[in-house]
Amino acid sequence: MSLVRSRNTRFELDILRLLSAELYPLGYRYRKHCRSLTGTPDMVFPKYKLAVFFDSDFWHGRNFARLAPKMTPVWRAKIMRNMERDQQVNRKLRRLGWGVLRFGQSRIKNRPQTVVRRVKFELAKRTS
Repeated sequence: MSLVRSRNTRFELDILRLLSAELYPLGYRYRKHCRSLTGTPDMVFPKYKLAVFFDSDFWHGRNFARLAPKMTPVWRAKIMRNMERDQQVNRKLRRLGWGVLRFGQSRIKNRPQTVVRRVKFELAKRTS
């Protein structure tokens, strides 16, 4: 477990690089891994109160229904706790007035431009 990276994974670095190239010229500034917010979002736009999470598919329960029967009870319980924690973090941030976006690893890898468009759309919506 100690070898599992939680920050700056390959897909995270790729999408951060792409988002930076698209958003920086438009004047959007962000912070990475903001520890002062609940859940430590991967990308935070403080001026627009938008938190963005880039979740790995396995650890955050993507395709959980398909994978759960093959997992041991310990792993199944761990992944379920992660999914519950994600929902709690989303609720808490929204109660504080923050917008929350979550993107899975497979979506980031397969359709990075849709991720960029979604973040741009949410930022534009919060600008007005």
